[in-house]
Amino acid sequence: MPMKTQTKRTLIALVPLAVLIVLLAMNISIFGSDAILGASQVALLVAAAVAAALSMWLYKTPWKSFEDAIIGNVGDVATAILILFLIGAISGTWTLSGVVPAFIYYGIKIISPKVFLLTACALCAVVSVMTGSSWTTIATVGVALLGIGRAEGFSDAMTAGAIISGAYFGDKISPLSDTTVLASSINKVPLFEHIHYMYFTTVPSFLITLVVFTVLGFTHGGMTEGEMQVYTSVLGKTFHITPWLMVVPAFTVILIWKRLPAIMVLALSALVAAAAAIIFQPGIVRSIGEGVTQGSSARIFFAGTAEMVYNTVSLDTGVPSVNQLVTTRGMLGMLNTVFLIICAMCFGACMRAGGMIADLSSILQPLTRTRAGLIGSTVVTGTALNGIVSDQYLAIILTSNIYRDTYEKEGYEGRLLSRSVEDSATVTSPLFPWSSCGMTQATILSVPTLAYAPFCIFNILSPLMSLIVGLIGWKIINVKSH
Repeated sequence: MPMKTQTKRTLIALVPLAVLIVLLAMNISIFGSDAILGASQVALLVAAAVAAALSMWLYKTPWKSFEDAIIGNVGDVATAILILFLIGAISGTWTLSGVVPAFIYYGIKIISPKVFLLTACALCAVVSVMTGSSWTTIATVGVALLGIGRAEGFSDAMTAGAIISGAYFGDKISPLSDTTVLASSINKVPLFEHIHYMYFTTVPSFLITLVVFTVLGFTHGGMTEGEMQVYTSVLGKTFHITPWLMVVPAFTVILIWKRLPAIMVLALSALVAAAAAIIFQPGIVRSIGEGVTQGSSARIFFAGTAEMVYNTVSLDTGVPSVNQLVTTRGMLGMLNTVFLIICAMCFGACMRAGGMIADLSSILQPLTRTRAGLIGSTVVTGTALNGIVSDQYLAIILTSNIYRDTYEKEGYEGRLLSRSVEDSATVTSPLFPWSSCGMTQATILSVPTLAYAPFCIFNILSPLMSLIVGLIGWKIINVKSH
């Protein structure tokens, strides 16, 4: 294709992207983090319409091509959507059965005053792995830890950095995380294979992070325990905390170790957690059921169990921060994410069917001729798109769409692309003040994004580690060279 023609096509391909950026910027400025409730989805559909209209008008692309592409794209994430709903069920059952509260209860009990930052980071990582949500972890445990850190004399920015680092590490490697599920499914990589492959970049980054926070923590003195005691006391009064609750995560670990499909693991884990809720928290299940129906005990318990699986459930513990912790979203809480994913897949399908993804990737093509250049371009694109489109879900989807064909052409596995996308598009999202993640975390913790960003050690190291591993070539397979 002549250079002038390719340049013209590239400029045209930038139009739908520019429309999307402008609409998203307006949405973020007007709706803030609530843009995900519908405004961002509308922006995606409008941008998709622009892409389709330009392609049909200028390149005579038939409408059937767009229909087929949309069907294919949405079909590719059908499994991911089911997994997301199961994650919602896990969120409800694991919390209301007492599993997540037990983890937090025991974790707080063993915190040493000399290693507060280390423990804060590690505790948030554990909770985030269990819940699959960095936002929930930061809004609950993170808020409590911020107050403790302030009483201990740590700066809010430093404590927030430890909280966010741990929360995003846990979110990234959790099979319950919607971003992890999205990154693996959109690149057609089995979920647990994707998570295992991320260990080669994620674990070294997190270990370095823990060392940094250990050093920072030992420069401070003792810790007050008042807030911790309130937190554990309220959890202990609200839930029946017992080591037997650890049977649920142990059972889940065994299922994962057996390499069962993610859908089976999540469904069975939710089922066991629901049973644990009836056994260990019958009062909570009964109170939830009585809020929706009357009649026999069996009817009430059935209603309470169903509510915790699919609906948003709030418990009044008397302490607002603990109330946030034990509020669950259930399956219904995943609808906005599913809505966003479907609209984003429509946008990606229209861009791909019209050849615009290929036109955009041509800009970066000269940089993708080497392994290090390809991975570096992916990481830079994923990070930059967080700043451009202000949403980690869009950054994951767009980066994957731009590079998928190139990775296949060059002979690299899909898991390398899914890992590179996660190493950049997922973890750098809270570092941009105008992004949905950056604004949300700054609001929740009352710490400006630019203040806490330098202390988000893991979020900064993760994309750098991806570049280093890509340069070395550790555990990277090229099928063309075998």
